[in-house]
Amino acid sequence: MKQANTQAKLGGIKFKWKDSSLPWIIPLCLLILWQLLGMAGKLEALLLPTPLEVVLALFTVVGDGTLFEYTWVSAQRAFAGFLIGGSLAFLLGLLNGIVPVSEKLTDTTVQMIRTIPHLALVPLVILWFGIGESSKLFLVSLGVFFPIYLNTFHGIRSVDPGLIEMGKVYGLKGFSLFAKVILPGALSNILLGVRFSLGIMWITLIVAETISADSGIGYMATHAREFMHMDIVVLCVLLYAVLGKLSDMAAKRLESRWLTWHHSYLSKQG
Repeated sequence: MKQANTQAKLGGIKFKWKDSSLPWIIPLCLLILWQLLGMAGKLEALLLPTPLEVVLALFTVVGDGTLFEYTWVSAQRAFAGFLIGGSLAFLLGLLNGIVPVSEKLTDTTVQMIRTIPHLALVPLVILWFGIGESSKLFLVSLGVFFPIYLNTFHGIRSVDPGLIEMGKVYGLKGFSLFAKVILPGALSNILLGVRFSLGIMWITLIVAETISADSGIGYMATHAREFMHMDIVVLCVLLYAVLGKLSDMAAKRLESRWLTWHHSYLSKQG
């Protein structure tokens, strides 16, 4: 019996290991294929350097301190813009979700602005704010605003009316009803909006830094492109991808901590 339990535990560990490594199989195979094609001369180094050349470029920018300096600058811009745009979107989504008059007054205007591609405003934003930090913060804030607003608004409106009535029966009203029933009921939608916004945040920053910046990862990529250092350009692209993945992992971590009571997360844990 003890041997059977041991095998079951080992089998469970083996399954978890396979499950966690499964998402990395395709990226790893693509990297190997990329390197082999480069070594076989199928890819021109000036167009697409091999992964090994990108790694060597990584050591170079780490050695001179450029990587950490520019990554820190880009991260500050990204999360400052996210904090500004996300906070405004969250507050407006709550207000419109709770107060019908506010929705009728502002939602149509917000939806009209949402249909305008925010990256198409780059030339105007440069004219308005110049190439300083204000232009990049404005673009990132505008980009992250709409997913959080829409998901917050939808989450508030999607809360089960039966739960609200039950809360009122138990004596909850006003802020206590909002904090203990309405906000938790909308939290899954809000966090989904946060995940969408984090992806848009990095996409917007890439464009903003490439067009109008004198520091940051996008500036490093633009400077390297002018001197045909394509290994550094590819490194910058991969760096944005890594930062985006880390941001998404952090958002998923928040979901797993704050939504332990939610039926979908309970089924995953089970």
